[in-house]
Amino acid sequence: MSIVRLSDGLASDFTAKQLEELAAQLNIDVSNSTDRDDYLRLLWSFEGVMKYIEDSPDYLPPALKPQPVSTSRDFSTPSPLDNPLNAWSHMCDIISSSPTSNALKGRTVAIKDNISVGGLPMTLGAPASILSENGVFPTSSIDAIVVSRLLGAGAVIKGTSTCECFCASPLSFTSATGPVHNPHLHGHTAGGSSSGSCALVASHVLKSQGKGGLGETVELAIGSDQGGSVRIPASYNGIYGLKPTFGLVPYTGAASMSPMIDHLGPIASHLEDIAGLLEVMAGYDGLDSRMTPESPLLDQVKPYSQMLETFRGQLASKSETGQAWKIGLLLESFQIPGVAADVRETVREAASTFFKAIGATVVDVSVPIHQDGPMIWTAATRPSMSSWLCQGKPSGYLSYLSPHIQPKWPPSQDTYETINSCNPALNNIILSEQFSRRFLSAGTEAKAHRKVFELRDAYDKALEEVDVLVTPCAPTIAMPNPELVNSEGRPLSVLERLEYAIGLTSNTCPFNVTGHPALNVPCGFSNPPGRPEVSLPIGMQIIGRRWCDEQVIMAAALFESGRDLSVQ
Repeated sequence: MSIVRLSDGLASDFTAKQLEELAAQLNIDVSNSTDRDDYLRLLWSFEGVMKYIEDSPDYLPPALKPQPVSTSRDFSTPSPLDNPLNAWSHMCDIISSSPTSNALKGRTVAIKDNISVGGLPMTLGAPASILSENGVFPTSSIDAIVVSRLLGAGAVIKGTSTCECFCASPLSFTSATGPVHNPHLHGHTAGGSSSGSCALVASHVLKSQGKGGLGETVELAIGSDQGGSVRIPASYNGIYGLKPTFGLVPYTGAASMSPMIDHLGPIASHLEDIAGLLEVMAGYDGLDSRMTPESPLLDQVKPYSQMLETFRGQLASKSETGQAWKIGLLLESFQIPGVAADVRETVREAASTFFKAIGATVVDVSVPIHQDGPMIWTAATRPSMSSWLCQGKPSGYLSYLSPHIQPKWPPSQDTYETINSCNPALNNIILSEQFSRRFLSAGTEAKAHRKVFELRDAYDKALEEVDVLVTPCAPTIAMPNPELVNSEGRPLSVLERLEYAIGLTSNTCPFNVTGHPALNVPCGFSNPPGRPEVSLPIGMQIIGRRWCDEQVIMAAALFESGRDLSVQ
């Protein structure tokens, strides 16, 4: 590797003693004066290059410049009275001044608060003191690619939705602004980390049915999903939430947790809206290195809406259409620890009954490695997750990270205490990376990546025998948001806070590392303990072949048709 230029070190405060200390951390002795002086000069040179870049103007690609709008980008922070579920982070009313299509004309959308909306603050669900030196939330300087595409399709962005602290929770009590409530039962979880997005869409449905006290709602929403963060809250709220095939929808402009598992996905109460949102959002953007040679160019994105409409027509006119489908119930997913009996029985019964009612074949499918999926997901991502999530460090391939997202690093004791009181899962992520660097074999993370290929291959093989796989989604119905202070006035301990989330993503996170499309489909209800008058949603997950997201959507339509036939 060549050296660009040598520095004399006059502008550097880095000393030979500091070099020796740095080397000692790697178990290296550089006390040889000649070697030490040479490496000192090389590091001065490296420091000079990095300072030159740090002091130079930043670059904003034209595609990320905030889109021209016919309204202002003014925003407001809603009062508790106007935000009864705590689902809104900031509210606005943004409409493009020059939409290029009417695909989403007039449709109202909420954007998860880890996705850039130009001119609006970004909170990541965290206290401002963690995100900036001055304790003020950073203002987004860009429109994320998906935001530009939504505006270009005529959508109305009504605001950003509350998300969990650094998106590191599948439940909805870790946001710095307080818990997000399930619109079906106040005080119960809305799921996470796309908690606000799913609560607002579910509220729109309930409001149309006459339920009050929900505040302003939206028809559609966008969330991010790294382990189930679209699908889990969709399950708890009784709506649809899709994690698309990895690389189908550009992630550019959203805060990353780990590139291998970063997905943006549509949230809606109707399949037609899932298809329509996906069609608008999908397609290569030229900036996101998560996209692959298989990612479609914009003019090659599948017409998901038309495909769904055509399939609906076939189901209505041809009684044999359903007979062509073979549905696989993934056996191991029903045996995952933590899956409640009511969820297990409801998902299995609904899938078997409704798919068979429309003529499909339903079979059991065994993928033994599915039970190892959560461990593979953890080992493949956790050792380096802090670098992306907490430090904003790209890895070795070209990446565009949003310039306004600059978390404070390294953490201070105050930062640690703040995180502990908000979401100790984030401290666990930070400590796990340090632990990995110091105490684990350098090759373990790489081996976990190889295990991802094994896991992906196992699902691919199963999907050669069936059209889609079916699993439970969230393992339970919505549980109460915990009281963060116990009856004696003592704050909950770290483990007491985290134990609520143990195992919640075991059926969803494997498909984040393998990249298969996965959709939550509402499939039934159950009653919370002691509340027979309340029905809370149960969701099943439909998984399809990679790059066949339309099959997942069609399978959900098939399920709907079978359900409609069964209740006639």
